[in-house]
Amino acid sequence: MHYLDFLGELHARLEPRHYLEIGVRWGQSLGRSRCCSIGIDPAFAIDRELHAEVHLFRTTSDEYFSRPDPLAPTGGEPFDLAFIDGLHLFEFALRDFVNTERHSRRSGVIVFDDILPRSVVEANRERATSDWTGDIYSIVPVLAEYRPDLLTIPVDTRPTGLLLVMGLDPDSTVLADNYDDIVARFRRPDPQPVPHELMDRTFVQPARRVLDSAILPLLAQEARSGSSAPVVDAVRRAASDALGAAYCRSQEPVVQEG
Repeated sequence: MHYLDFLGELHARLEPRHYLEIGVRWGQSLGRSRCCSIGIDPAFAIDRELHAEVHLFRTTSDEYFSRPDPLAPTGGEPFDLAFIDGLHLFEFALRDFVNTERHSRRSGVIVFDDILPRSVVEANRERATSDWTGDIYSIVPVLAEYRPDLLTIPVDTRPTGLLLVMGLDPDSTVLADNYDDIVARFRRPDPQPVPHELMDRTFVQPARRVLDSAILPLLAQEARSGSSAPVVDAVRRAASDALGAAYCRSQEPVVQEG
C-alpha cells in the first residue's frame, strides 16, 4: 500500500478533530485531512485542492513551536493526529516529535515518514539519491530505548515505510532532557549504520493488517471518551494479539550497526 493511501484510511478510521503536518510540500498528504489542520513548511507550494479548514505556516517547525501559543489555530485544542515529514535529518525529526507530543492528546497518534530506507545510500544524511529517507530511521531505536512507554508500530508502506507512535505522554520530558546525549550517540557520519532489521523489514507490519486490527477503533474510542490509561493498555494488548510476534519484536531496542 502506498503511504498516502494508508494516511487517508488512518484519517477515516481515527476521525481526528485536529491534525498537524510538518512538511507540507505539494499538499499530497495534507489533502487527506478532513478536519481542522495546521500545515508547517518554509517552502510549501500546494498544487492541489485541500478538503478541510487548513492553517498554513511558511516557517520552520522549530520557529513555529517557539510561538507563545502553537495551538492558537485549533482554539487551544491538542492534536489527535500528526504526520512528521519535514527535514530528513534525525535530530530535526526528534525535535519535531518532542514538540508534537507536547501538544498532542494522550489518545493521539504521531506518524513518521521515511523510516525504512531501502539501501544505505538512501539513508545518507547528504542526499545522493532521487528518493531519500535521510537518517530518520534512528528514531526507531531511540524511542525503543528512551521511551518504552510508547507503542510503536513500523508499517510496510511504499516507498519507504511509516512509524506509528501511540500511548503519548504530553508531560514527558525524557527526550528533551536527554536530547544532546541522544544526538551525540545516534547521529552518525555517512555511510549510515542502518540496522538490518529495518533494511530487511523483518518486524514491519503489513499496512492492511494494521488498518483492519482493533487498534485504531480503540484509539478512536479513547479520543471520544477522553479517558487514557485503561484504553492505552487495551491498545497494547490488541496490538500484541493482532500483530503477533513481529509486533513484540518491534518493541525491543534495535541494535545499531557499526
